[in-house]
Amino acid sequence: MAAEELPSQFDVVILGTGLTESVIAAACSRVGQSVLHLDRRNYYAGNWASFSFNGLLSWIEEYKNQQEVQITESEQVWRSLIDEGEDAVPLSALDSSVSNLEVFCYASKEEEKEEETKAPLTSFQPVNAETVSEETKSDSTEAQDVVTGDDTTASDAQTPNQEHEVSEPKEEQHTSDISEPSQSQEEKESQLISSPADPPVEVEKKITYQKLVKEGRRFNIDLVSKLMYSRGALVDLLIKSNVSRYAEFKNIGRILTYRNGKVEQVPCSRADVFASKQLSVVEKRMLMKFLTFCLDFEHHPEEYHDFTEKPFREFLKNKKLTENLQDFILHSIALVTQLTLTEEGLRATQHFLRCLGRYGNTPFLFTLYGLGEIPQCFCRMCAVFGGIYCLRHSVECLVVDKGSNKVKAVIDTRGQRISCSHFVVEDSYIRDEQRQSTAYRQISRAVLITDRSVLPSESDQQISLVTIPPLDSSAPAVRMVELCSSSMTCMPGTYLVHLTCSSSGTAQEDLAPVVSQLFHVSTIPGEEPSEGAEERSKPAVLWVMYFNMRDTSALDSSSYSLPSNVHVCTGPDSSLCSDHSIKLAESVFHHILPDEEFCPPAPNPEDIIYDGDAPQAEGPSFDQSTNSEADKSQAEEEGASHEKSPSTESSEPAEMDRVTQQAPPDTTPPSEE
Repeated sequence: MAAEELPSQFDVVILGTGLTESVIAAACSRVGQSVLHLDRRNYYAGNWASFSFNGLLSWIEEYKNQQEVQITESEQVWRSLIDEGEDAVPLSALDSSVSNLEVFCYASKEEEKEEETKAPLTSFQPVNAETVSEETKSDSTEAQDVVTGDDTTASDAQTPNQEHEVSEPKEEQHTSDISEPSQSQEEKESQLISSPADPPVEVEKKITYQKLVKEGRRFNIDLVSKLMYSRGALVDLLIKSNVSRYAEFKNIGRILTYRNGKVEQVPCSRADVFASKQLSVVEKRMLMKFLTFCLDFEHHPEEYHDFTEKPFREFLKNKKLTENLQDFILHSIALVTQLTLTEEGLRATQHFLRCLGRYGNTPFLFTLYGLGEIPQCFCRMCAVFGGIYCLRHSVECLVVDKGSNKVKAVIDTRGQRISCSHFVVEDSYIRDEQRQSTAYRQISRAVLITDRSVLPSESDQQISLVTIPPLDSSAPAVRMVELCSSSMTCMPGTYLVHLTCSSSGTAQEDLAPVVSQLFHVSTIPGEEPSEGAEERSKPAVLWVMYFNMRDTSALDSSSYSLPSNVHVCTGPDSSLCSDHSIKLAESVFHHILPDEEFCPPAPNPEDIIYDGDAPQAEGPSFDQSTNSEADKSQAEEEGASHEKSPSTESSEPAEMDRVTQQAPPDTTPPSEE
């Protein structure tokens, strides 16, 4: 919407489209509040955003340009709009929430054409030539599905069908051709010739930087790496508000850990514990006994009463658990630090166990196409109920009434004064002079594109959560999420890896040692490890980005010197889930509207009665001569609805089917929760 068309009065003005702000916007709009939602960026979700590879490169360039350009404030424009008895609170025009950004490319910089010239070496072989053409058609079809379609299941089903359609004529050709014996002899000869040429085929699949740029739209790279607990606050809100209909989800296939120089799978369910080869029989019994205790630890306070003020690690030692089990529980199940207190660790373990089995063998879900979809889903809900959105549009200053010390209006970047009752703002818009303290915690992030999984398995389409204990006493524990191409976040043949930890230095200082432990990092772009080297068994890093992000989750309203009706939303925190942001959004909403329900379910379109529908409801009282035709049509409609009853019954939890579509068949639909 153009600035000239903006109304001059809103109930709530929200600046920033991150997850917390978007949830507040949707909740306010849903209960009838007029909402104006602005963002100075040209994309939704702020620091929660997801980018294509090309979009991320543009974001990196914007960051570098922002560091070099100093924005000068022009106060003359908005100073003239301030009346007597009013004061102005200017906002920051510069986003400083991201720092220490470094990018390294290890993929070959060779032109892609040079790789394609190797194909004619094997193109004279009939079988290999057809295979290459089929793969090319399949890849192009998948690319089209990713760009133009949102239905993942349709795109996943379409590609195998197309491959089958391509292969059928080939079978008919072999069976109908008269010269079949000579063809089979040629095929045998071609197979003999192609067998020594198989290694070069691997070379021609080598991924170059040009390939990453060309297939850039297949990537959806998150600035923040988070998962959703199946019984967490975000999933519960998605179900309650029916916002889950706007997105699709995939369950995490496995939980891994890095121990003794190798990656192992963590047994977290009963079946995993008894099937684990990493644990002895005694350890299995000890682990099952402890996990059973954690499920209802509140009923046995005598077990942990003496350790309530002591670290969780000491409690685990007191339970006579082995070092192996202590690491599994602390870092991979409870997902807490060495300093976490016992009661908090027990509660985290209990939450993990209660989330098991709802959508799969692990407690976690991931949003297809990246985490940036979630804020956009709530923005869509806000827009459906009348919210107005403007990107590349910000607020210069707040107009504060001196008598009440409350914001009564805002002045946007185009000089328009807009009245409002409440103002919600992202933390990055607040100036340092409006803060009580400028000492922030930081998050260290690394984003990698690799050529294979850290733990190959029968299925290469698994999302993995990897926990990496501290490599030394001074280093932080690192959390890693490895995404496959079926998560719609990377191109086929690559993996997208996110590393996150609390900062003790720059992101590169914190995470580069972990990257070198788990991955092969070449010294020369495109260089491969020597034969027989240990590095050859590791996935190769093709591209990596390090950066630090400000963590303001520990701040509250007392941390800012702002009017009482200004509500600051902190950015992403370092935890694995988004529960803190959802609880903050609910708290802000109840502060604005204490008597309203937070994000009530949106009505189904079939249940909405429009103003023009009332006269049509009197149809049965019309001329009786048409009763027979009406009865006939009604019977046909009832028959059609009876035939469609399976889809009708599933229409209510349809959005939850999307949540569970990647889960095992025995998954319980969330609508029953």
